[in-house]
Amino acid sequence: MTKKNLLCFIIAITFCLNSSAQVDKNSYLYKTILSKDSLLFNIGFNTCDIKKFEVLLSDDLKFYHDKDGISDKTKFLLDLKNGLCKSPETRQVKRFLIKESTEIFPLYKNGILYGAVHNGEHIFSEKRESQSGIAKFTNVWQLENGDWKLATSFSFDHQAYENKTTENPIFDNDVEIEKWLKQNNIPTLGLGIIENGELKQIKVFGEITKGVSAPYNTIFNVASLAKPVTAMIALKLVSSCKWNLDEPIYKYWTDPDIANDPRNKKLTTRHILSHQTGFPNWRWMSDNKKLSFQFEPGTKYQYSGEGLEYLRKAIEKKFKKSLQQLADELIFQPLKMDDTRYVWSEKIDTSRFAISYAKDGSTYEMVKNRVPNAADDLLTTIEDYGNFLVSVMNSDGLTQKVFNEMISPQVASSKGKHFGLGFEIYNFNDGNIALTHGGADKGVQAIAFIFPKTKQGFLIFTDVDDGYKVYEKLLFHYLGDYGKQIFEIETK
Repeated sequence: MTKKNLLCFIIAITFCLNSSAQVDKNSYLYKTILSKDSLLFNIGFNTCDIKKFEVLLSDDLKFYHDKDGISDKTKFLLDLKNGLCKSPETRQVKRFLIKESTEIFPLYKNGILYGAVHNGEHIFSEKRESQSGIAKFTNVWQLENGDWKLATSFSFDHQAYENKTTENPIFDNDVEIEKWLKQNNIPTLGLGIIENGELKQIKVFGEITKGVSAPYNTIFNVASLAKPVTAMIALKLVSSCKWNLDEPIYKYWTDPDIANDPRNKKLTTRHILSHQTGFPNWRWMSDNKKLSFQFEPGTKYQYSGEGLEYLRKAIEKKFKKSLQQLADELIFQPLKMDDTRYVWSEKIDTSRFAISYAKDGSTYEMVKNRVPNAADDLLTTIEDYGNFLVSVMNSDGLTQKVFNEMISPQVASSKGKHFGLGFEIYNFNDGNIALTHGGADKGVQAIAFIFPKTKQGFLIFTDVDDGYKVYEKLLFHYLGDYGKQIFEIETK
């Protein structure tokens, strides 16, 4: 097939697809095909894991390349093994999907879905060349005995790719971001960009383990980003009149360590969600390792994970369900957050789990909680948590009164900021506000921002002790003047 005929054939396919609208980016099919694309390239092509690559290919595969001709499955794999993957340890080429170019169209026969077409563009980075390459592709995925297989692939319009942006050359070029991460010793970086009240972009860079590129649906431990999820569970229960924001917690739970302290009868959910409990961050930080009040509840701010755990035990006791079950019912299942959990499950796809690193490159043991921790160790993806933030911004499941309480200052926190319910609040020069929360632990640095008034949001996940060192440039680029104001506040 000549290049001219090939392009005409692709144009004909695209024309035929006009009668079937492309699927929504939040649909199951869209997420499935992007997941398959990620496996095909990030765990297959980019790392020369031929076995994982091969199982995604149909036995009847036809691959059309505008420079190298036509290949069947046998020839395609043979060329890969003897070419790019002949010396996988020194291979130079990696492929990056330009996610914004993605179009996915369903294929039906007699009303039954049998396949999908994935149109898009991708960049090929080759260290030996001064420029990267860019090309268009059309992949036809087909259901074979219940499994998605790549049946037909067209790769065409190959040309040199040169980033012409001068103001932000790194962040407008995924290849340059990968180089920047290596320079800063950041193993894995996940970014989520929310615009107009929707999660518009999901970007994941780096390696999930040494030599294995991180897929777009990488699972991260995000530490204290568990706290906003726990807060939303409580606020949804308040909104449905099943829980009271200002009712004393002792009616449902009293910790034995403070049972004889009369202050335990003053503690409320409002105090806990705004970090006014009087508790230390964790009881094990005290000399006697016991929980105690360090001041009267409701009188000032002190960040406390113990407070969220106290709330968990009270809610679990009243509703006779674990926090994981309540989260599934109220948040995870409605939002299709299939990769988000408080507790470890054998069903978790460990091949997508971001290993946590220390500054010196050593790794931390994977946390596998069997009991939910309301304040720490949430497992999630950029997509899942981004969609959660969108739901918070849109006050899903909250009454207007409860939402207003959530975004209103409850107590002064630090550096001129305040804590609302579940989130800290930034106030900007133009009157806009941002709700924020961070997550920091061994091998975890993550942070999230949402702007309820302007329907913007941004989240950053990293998997290394000092991942915070990339925050400044990312905030400046993606949040502009707001990012600069955030940095000025934090460096006062």
